[in-house]
Amino acid sequence: MSTDGVTTVISLMGAIVGSEGGTLELVDLSGDKLTVRYNEGTNEECPECVPSHEMVQQMLLASLKVHAPDVSEVELL
Repeated sequence: MSTDGVTTVISLMGAIVGSEGGTLELVDLSGDKLTVRYNEGTNEECPECVPSHEMVQQMLLASLKVHAPDVSEVELL
């Protein structure tokens, strides 16, 4: 299990969602499943700039394929 890769992905994605005031928190990593809590940020001047839960999940999966290919499922809370 590539916990370093998962940590890298959470850090990189955290910076992306953090730019709009959001946060990511690693909840659990069990087998090939990663569980992450996403607290969506706000941007009153550009609400469409805030990544949706679906978008964050897709970006996490794509990044995990590179940095932690053994993780194939993401649950976003």
